[in-house]
Amino acid sequence: MSLNRRSFLKSSALLGGAIGFGGLPSLAHGFTADGIDHCARNTVPTPLRILILGGTGFIGPYQVQYALDRGHSVTLFNRGQTNSSLFPNVPRLIGDRNLPDGHKALESGTWDVVIDNPTANPKWVRDAGKALKGRTKHYIFVSTISVFSTLSKPFDENGPLNTPVDIDAPFDVAKYGANKVRSEIEAKTQFGSALTIVRPGLIVGPGDLSDRFSYWPVRIDKGGEILAPGTPSDPVQYVDAHDLSEWIVRLAEQRTFGTFNATGPKTPTNIAELLYGIKAVTTSDAKFIWVPADFLAEKKVRAWSEMPVWVPSTGDTAGFARVICTKAYAAGLTFRPLADTAKDTLTWYHGRPAAEQEKARAGLATEKEVAVLAAWKSKQGAL
Repeated sequence: MSLNRRSFLKSSALLGGAIGFGGLPSLAHGFTADGIDHCARNTVPTPLRILILGGTGFIGPYQVQYALDRGHSVTLFNRGQTNSSLFPNVPRLIGDRNLPDGHKALESGTWDVVIDNPTANPKWVRDAGKALKGRTKHYIFVSTISVFSTLSKPFDENGPLNTPVDIDAPFDVAKYGANKVRSEIEAKTQFGSALTIVRPGLIVGPGDLSDRFSYWPVRIDKGGEILAPGTPSDPVQYVDAHDLSEWIVRLAEQRTFGTFNATGPKTPTNIAELLYGIKAVTTSDAKFIWVPADFLAEKKVRAWSEMPVWVPSTGDTAGFARVICTKAYAAGLTFRPLADTAKDTLTWYHGRPAAEQEKARAGLATEKEVAVLAAWKSKQGAL
């Protein structure tokens, strides 16, 4: 690996809190549950009493709607500040998990399963466990593949983990992966074998205000020459928020315990299939110009943030988009077509306020894209 590549990888902060970050802004516009038929949807489950910690940000609303549609009773626990108008008929317990008594509302009531969505602070798991002692039969913790200390090669659930933070140290949001490792440890301490840990990769689709996926449908829809990163065969992985959320509810129904990496699709795909697949749902005249990773490093184009979804497929990140998830697939994680995700994301994106559309949190600025493409063409012409 060249020195340029090493600097490129470090500046991209690929293995930190970039994936599945719990503090992302919440779904604020036009939430609807989809009607696609996945496996197990036609099975009428035994009604459960489900408590969702969070429940109104990104994946939460999909879980709530899916659970309600399948006949379960749902209770939400949150501060009541994010998307408070969602699900007005669903009972809500109020608590601020940052406060010493923030989980007190959980000390009354019992639930068949608790789904903990937003936690990156291990103290939240500890305090929830104490408040819920004897009050639930099943705790599902949404973690992240950022728990792995390296992704230089593909790993299953037994891959090497980051050194966990000290739970009593001041919370540091920058230590995302290490916080999640400690949270997993604390979940095992509090809930023992009645525990499911789900480790998503990149979660995509309507409601993700990070723009880590939406950049591509939006940029491709605009057309013209588009900087495409690396080589067409570079692998990518992602999971639609609908699919992840609904699978988590089915794990609760089936009382499935254990730890699961959770990204996809099930059939390996690459960046070319992603980009051309998105183009197919538009009327765009987009033309992809493939620019190698080393040249992008030279021009300080950052993987993952400026080139969303993609990372170089060699060296320190050779396994980044090759995470092994066969255990989750066997447990029923399914994936809708890319075309559906792309169309839904475009529709949702264009329904966002103009100010949000103009302030994308990921993707390559137009001026920089034009400049890098011009430099690449110039280099090719000089060869």
